Amino acid sequence: MLNIGVLVSGGGTNLQALIDAQKSGIIHSGRIVTVVSNKPGVYALTRAENAGIDAHVITKKECGSSDAFDAALCAYLQKMQVDVVVLAGFLAILGDSFLLVYKDRILNVHPSLIPSFCGDGFYGLKVHRAALDYGVKVTGATVHFVNEITDGGKIILQKAVDVLEEDTPETLQKRVMEEAEWKILPEAVELVCSGKVHV
Repeated sequence: MLNIGVLVSGGGTNLQALIDAQKSGIIHSGRIVTVVSNKPGVYALTRAENAGIDAHVITKKECGSSDAFDAALCAYLQKMQVDVVVLAGFLAILGDSFLLVYKDRILNVHPSLIPSFCGDGFYGLKVHRAALDYGVKVTGATVHFVNEITDGGKIILQKAVDVLEEDTPETLQKRVMEEAEWKILPEAVELVCSGKVHV
């Protein structure tokens, strides 16, 4: 069984989907051993504590630089013997040194069908606003491996979600989370932890 570390920056809805999937047995080839946030006081940390999972905070401010942040994060995850890293709403760019240590073992969920509406600057509601502005009829979510290109790693799973005429960025975000992100992220984590998918 592999050890999973989840990196978060906010409310932790994707983290909750992972915790629920672990409880229900969808994820059975790995277990979440730690949740690390780059922002103190976020609700994701409470979700981790409520589930009896180690919750930890490491900020760039306290580290003093991006390189020092990467080093501190990497050292902590290694101390916790983390095998697979999952970015679940983690709003920080990881540097090359971190990516090298966890090469092909970092997963991210993105709220669009990559290669649409992804890359630098596309996160949160900005993704859904761009999809609506463009007029697409189908959007969705993608789980992919993380490399040095933002949203550029190999795709593991995708799931499509219809765009409705009356959608706002907020309603579309909620539906993409419920119908796609919360389903394919746990599935992808299990595929990687079980060795069925790798780069």
